[in-house]
Amino acid sequence: MEARRTTVRDVRRANRASLLTDLFHGGRQSRQELGDTTALSQASVSNLIGEMIEEGLVEEAGLVGSDGGRPRALLRVAPGYGYVAGADVGESRVTVELYDLAMSRLGFAQFSLTAAGTAGTRPAGGGVAADPQLAAAKVLEGLDAVVAEAGIEKSEVLGFGVGVAGVVDQTGEAPVVHSQTTGWDGVPLGRMLREGTDVPVYVENGAKTVGQAEMWFGAGRGARHAVIVMVGQGVGAAVVMDGRSYRGAHSNAGEWGHTTLVYDGDVCRCGAKGCLEAYIGSDKVIARLAEVTGQSPDPKLLSRVLAAEGALDPEVAEVIRQTVGYLGAGIAGLVNLFSPERIVLGGPAGLALGERFLPDIRDAAARNALRHPYSRTRIDLCQLGPDAVAMGAATLPIARLLADGGLPSTAGPAPMSRAAHRRSLSRGRH
Repeated sequence: MEARRTTVRDVRRANRASLLTDLFHGGRQSRQELGDTTALSQASVSNLIGEMIEEGLVEEAGLVGSDGGRPRALLRVAPGYGYVAGADVGESRVTVELYDLAMSRLGFAQFSLTAAGTAGTRPAGGGVAADPQLAAAKVLEGLDAVVAEAGIEKSEVLGFGVGVAGVVDQTGEAPVVHSQTTGWDGVPLGRMLREGTDVPVYVENGAKTVGQAEMWFGAGRGARHAVIVMVGQGVGAAVVMDGRSYRGAHSNAGEWGHTTLVYDGDVCRCGAKGCLEAYIGSDKVIARLAEVTGQSPDPKLLSRVLAAEGALDPEVAEVIRQTVGYLGAGIAGLVNLFSPERIVLGGPAGLALGERFLPDIRDAAARNALRHPYSRTRIDLCQLGPDAVAMGAATLPIARLLADGGLPSTAGPAPMSRAAHRRSLSRGRH
């Protein structure tokens, strides 16, 4: 197969991408600093930055003094160039958020999926799955709601990222979701959403969206090799190797919760026995706590127990001790497999356990991991909170914008910036 020739247009796109990525992640910088960090010539930096300022993608944001010369202008990615939306499609609710390019949240909407879920299908492990048609409708309704709340035009939204539970197959024309735990078997969510909006749609596993956000803005920042783990009703992981998200051959890498912890052990929601999720998933832990306390197994029982002052009751303490041990053993497996610089623990249950028992989790991981790789790994808590899937999903269109250097995408429909939208409106009036 003949290799594709690199054109002048390809080089220009790559250089713009380098500058834009450096500005987005590195914050305000002068043209000279950008030349130093990107290894581009000052002439190239000046020309390309001039293009992006004219397009409204980059703007000047203050001055910095120089050694005896004129002050230098500081540059940044223009927050109002466009907007990005992100959605978290959970098992019982949909959350949609809208951000500018400085990641300031401008809109929020949330909808329940519980009512329609009672008429849905039953996953292999029990429970009731939300209806995919209802979920897609609520995601699109949420997009309309946050756009209206922010007072912008939908054409100003550069892209809409959607985080879901399960494996997201990206090999076809539109993403398809496979999730045994929620009963979504080959759901063409990408097509369903794209049929309902002109905004470019990106669908990804929810743990991976949080992983990207934590790597960009949170506890993973600065690491090249990391694993971000999410512990809630579901249990998943985002694996980052040499700064890149690892997806595997068929997009299903990171299903950490469905690795076997106990052979022929407790039944997991996926239908298998002994999965890690069957021992540390929040529903399972809450069921055990309800059994020993005589309380109802409501979703807030775990956080309520952990937030209580003083020592835990002996039976409760034993449930927590076992859960912490299982979690540490699962983390040890990640240490042995990937030897990351950092493991970041998040998700509602993960943070609830970690905020009180992080030293115990680290001790359990140390007991079960090989000494050498564990000695080079740091275990930290997520910094973006327990519900960062929607924010993480909003980074998906930003990643595309940065990779394309703000030029029309080679991987899909080109987003329209605010400046381009205004120009199109102006042309339409003449």
